[in-house]
Amino acid sequence: MKKSFFLFTVALAFSLGSFGAFELAAQTQPSAGGIPAHALVTVAARKGSNVPEVSRNDVMVFEGHDRDRVTDWVPAQGDRAGLDLFVLLDDGSAPSLGTQLDDLRRFINSQPETTKVGVAYMQNGIAQIEQDLTSDHAQAAKAVRLPLGLSGVNASPYFSLSDLVKRWPEGSNRREVVMVSDGIDRYYDAGDLLDPYLAKAIEDAQRAGIIVYTIYAPGVGHFGHSLWRTYWGQIFLAQVSDQTGGESFYIGFNGPAVDFTPYLEDVTHHLGNQYFLTFLARPPKKAGFQQVRIMTEAPNVELTAPDRVYVPAGQ
Repeated sequence: MKKSFFLFTVALAFSLGSFGAFELAAQTQPSAGGIPAHALVTVAARKGSNVPEVSRNDVMVFEGHDRDRVTDWVPAQGDRAGLDLFVLLDDGSAPSLGTQLDDLRRFINSQPETTKVGVAYMQNGIAQIEQDLTSDHAQAAKAVRLPLGLSGVNASPYFSLSDLVKRWPEGSNRREVVMVSDGIDRYYDAGDLLDPYLAKAIEDAQRAGIIVYTIYAPGVGHFGHSLWRTYWGQIFLAQVSDQTGGESFYIGFNGPAVDFTPYLEDVTHHLGNQYFLTFLARPPKKAGFQQVRIMTEAPNVELTAPDRVYVPAGQ
């Protein structure tokens, strides 16, 4: 009797284990159908500077526990290398930003001929365009100037980012932003992660498929020297970049960066290692955002991508 019970227990455990293994295997198999969704993904090496080659079969997309089928993975090279890049500067930045303007000009002039560059300044809640997108990099570099340095000249950097995104025509080129600001939202005073203007700017960028890189630069006036406000400003900037698939650069509370060059070199490296991803998302009942995890098991590879994508409604 005891022997029979033991054998039954072993068989039951084996069956449950097999079922669990089958369930796990089913979760990791891509779904057969869905709605085509898109994301711009950056590939980086975990160690060293040489980025390994990543194939479509190396890429996995998950919605919760469900794996979506990857249908396209195209490098942003050759006839797909086109890039529209805006440098968005805060007109309320402190004069210390002046020491980094040459870094920004060199960055603009170093862009390949497949990149169009525009320059805009955050003023009164809008993106004041000083130079529209152009292939003349020298002309774009000339548009970089000292900020006005007036306290309150920029109501909220997130108003300006949303304004730029909404006025940016769609096209086949990648669209990306290098945003330089203290990140402080003078229209939102609560000091938490519920800033509606921040959330709206992130949503606008995600819906448009625009990646935002952020660089912290102190602002003028009392807010620019407030530890509490600069703390939240840097967190807000990091949130914009994390959720749109970019990178955020800052040095904590040690004052302005001495040199933007390492940051901008990192941005350039990211821009040169990007892929257009298409996958089949779960058909939603109505159009909206879907949370996704885009990952790979390829060795020494890290993928950076938006944390959600906009998916049209299913038929």
